[in-house]
Amino acid sequence: MADSHSDGLSRRTALKTLGGAGAVAVAGCTSEGGDGNGGGNGSGGNGDTELTGSVLVSGSSTVFPVAQAIKRKFANDQNGAHPETDVDVTKDGSGGGFRNVFIPGDSDINNSSRPIRDSERQKCEDNGITPVGFQIAQDALTIVVNNDNDWVDSMTVETIGEIWSPDAKPETWADVNSDWPDEPFELFGAATTSGTFDYFTKAVVGEEDKIREDFEGTERDDQIASGVSSSEYGFGYLPFAYYVNNPDSVKALSVIEGSGEGVQPSLEAAQSGEYPLARPLFFYANDNKLAESATVQEFCRFYIEEAGKDYIASDIGYVPSSDSRVQDNLDKLDTKISELS
Repeated sequence: MADSHSDGLSRRTALKTLGGAGAVAVAGCTSEGGDGNGGGNGSGGNGDTELTGSVLVSGSSTVFPVAQAIKRKFANDQNGAHPETDVDVTKDGSGGGFRNVFIPGDSDINNSSRPIRDSERQKCEDNGITPVGFQIAQDALTIVVNNDNDWVDSMTVETIGEIWSPDAKPETWADVNSDWPDEPFELFGAATTSGTFDYFTKAVVGEEDKIREDFEGTERDDQIASGVSSSEYGFGYLPFAYYVNNPDSVKALSVIEGSGEGVQPSLEAAQSGEYPLARPLFFYANDNKLAESATVQEFCRFYIEEAGKDYIASDIGYVPSSDSRVQDNLDKLDTKISELS
């Protein structure tokens, strides 16, 4: 089999060239809503009056690098466009952010690596919040093993699911394939509060939240990479951005769907839909805070616009929004703000 490290340079080059051509074949989320602690005075839109106040962005660790980069261009911690504002971005997990911060009304925006659940939307509505959702990027969820793993370069979605299933629950690599070492799996993955966990269990195991329990779960994607890197028999999954920015720490597997060929994770493969574990990324805004705060309005607008910029691919490692998606998101935001006025 081909060594998965051989195309590392081409992968990095792709990040430089893909840029804003990030049209993806996944429909954007149509649900509305969000809550937060935002605030601030001043006009939104064109920034004719200097904005002040704060915005709290909770949620997904996968989306965190995007929101963090955008907040630095917006707020006061660097040479931001609005130096009198303060934007705080936290890592709570998609589900943890919804449950513990957004639904109670404590955050203005919740990042999510999966669409909001019906149950979460209902809890928002029970609290007088309507979440307003925007798809802003695309990820290629990456399956990783230790660099010293020389027995596997590709794996089917079915086999990945078998390894992580609580029903099959193979104990050793040899339990899955007799040609593999008779050594126990050391599994690393997302915490149960994570949208990445929700996506992985549904897309790979076949049922959301269904998974074996003997794995190390964390909201820190860098810790997943570190765990697999330090374990000869490690096996895990993490967002593409965390792999591609540290491509020498772990080995990425090609993923096979059905009887097809193995596909290496890349932005091009995520954009085209060729990669089996491509997924959309979102943020959800609080409609009440949109109504109350020009700062929240303007940050959402800025977030949407920046999500279509080249650096989302070159510096972070996700497929950015296409021009048409950016415009659709801006139209949706402006329509919602108009309705709330």
